[in-house]
Amino acid sequence: MPTKKQRAELSRAAILTAARRQFARQGLDRTTIRSVASEAGIDPSMVMRYYGNKADLFRAATDIDLALPDLAAVPPARRGELAVRHFLSLWENAETEDPLRMLLASAVDSPEAAARVQEVIENGLARVVAATVDEDPAASRARAALVAAQILGLALCRYVLRLPAAVEMSPETVVAGMGPAVTAVLDQPLPTSTGR
Repeated sequence: MPTKKQRAELSRAAILTAARRQFARQGLDRTTIRSVASEAGIDPSMVMRYYGNKADLFRAATDIDLALPDLAAVPPARRGELAVRHFLSLWENAETEDPLRMLLASAVDSPEAAARVQEVIENGLARVVAATVDEDPAASRARAALVAAQILGLALCRYVLRLPAAVEMSPETVVAGMGPAVTAVLDQPLPTSTGR
């Protein structure tokens, strides 16, 4: 028989699993504490006990370590390919509800989710780009934003909007098509002005 601590961990895991499913299907705004609790087979008060409010539950469900590879450790011509391949490996894993995909789906209509996407990109991708390209911080952030636009655009078209042509492409075709574009953003000099 499980101990009290083990039961608590099982409950927390069930809540997170249900929350990730619902956030992925319905987004942040349409998911409720009550619906998550119902799917997890747990009283709503337990969701509140373990995770506080819906915003805190969303934050826990989207706790993302992008585990980005060290792009500086590979030849410059292969950096874009490696980055695209890495993200595809996260997204193509059918066994998990990918938190980044869930965030992207929620960010369309939720300022809180959009802010979380910004935080994830800033804390993950921007740091990797800064370590790869020797330039001032503002230029590095701009470069990371351009890479994010490409990567998140792929995720939006392939996994959220499910555009048929984007869905039907094999991962290798996606890597071959997008890798050089990401490499170009990583390697090309950027204009120094960031104003509109």
